[in-house]
Amino acid sequence: MKSPLPYTDTKPQGAADFYFAINATFRYLERRYGRAGWIAYLSDLARQYFAPVNARWRSGGLKAVAEYWRAFFAAEPGGEVTVEEKEDRVEIRVHRCPAIAHLRAHGREIVPFYCEHCYHLGRVRAQEGGLGFRLEGGNGSCRHTYLRDDSALPPQKVEQIREVTC
Repeated sequence: MKSPLPYTDTKPQGAADFYFAINATFRYLERRYGRAGWIAYLSDLARQYFAPVNARWRSGGLKAVAEYWRAFFAAEPGGEVTVEEKEDRVEIRVHRCPAIAHLRAHGREIVPFYCEHCYHLGRVRAQEGGLGFRLEGGNGSCRHTYLRDDSALPPQKVEQIREVTC
């Protein structure tokens, strides 16, 4: 895997309209299978689809995490994000979430729990990569933290992730 991303693409950025599909998919899964079913879907996605990236994180540590997120957000249209690599953690500060911004700009009704997907994916991917994970914020601006060791931190409280408001 040459790219830090789990897919290959010939265009420099993805199409922002994909966010419409993600939002609709989240709504469908939650209505059809409940919140637990939606979380199970995301957990399976995190383990299976992202397995090559998770393995790279396990072997490459925080440097590989930072490389992935820099490449990921470079391919996402419309975001304002900084990725900071520190000795014991990587912090991804999403100043302007590309998905939330695009959905809002087009007047879409965003599922209130949209921002939780980053937590559920991030938590499982971090575990698979031998790391800890925390998410703060939500509603279009957040901070993802990947840590070598999160044992000294209190458990993540999902209910503290801000819901999306239109």
